[in-house]
Amino acid sequence: MEYSTQFIGQDVIVTIDRPIGSRHPKHGHMYPLNYGYIKGMQAPDGEDLGAYLLGVYEPVGEFKGRCIAVIHRTDDDDDKLIVVPEEKSYSDDQIRALTEFQEQFFTSEIVRHRTLRQ
Repeated sequence: MEYSTQFIGQDVIVTIDRPIGSRHPKHGHMYPLNYGYIKGMQAPDGEDLGAYLLGVYEPVGEFKGRCIAVIHRTDDDDDKLIVVPEEKSYSDDQIRALTEFQEQFFTSEIVRHRTLRQ
């Protein structure tokens, strides 16, 4: 979790590979929000670090926003960043509701602080 929480409070660029309204290539569920990854940042599962983009209601290809939280999956090695436009904010309940379409299959916690190595 230390790796993903370093982005909290930072501006990041999300490359959107599953724009709002698209379908998952393997499982078929629809994306009710933009989803993508942080280019060049590998997650512990070996894939690019994933990110949900909240507060942007049209499909985009790339977006620079602020990471406000991390969904830390306790039963999977694949954290997800929560990225929003600079002026937006979301509660934990709102984050859960907006990401439920995918996160319902995992046990997770929402983290809003950086974990620093000692």
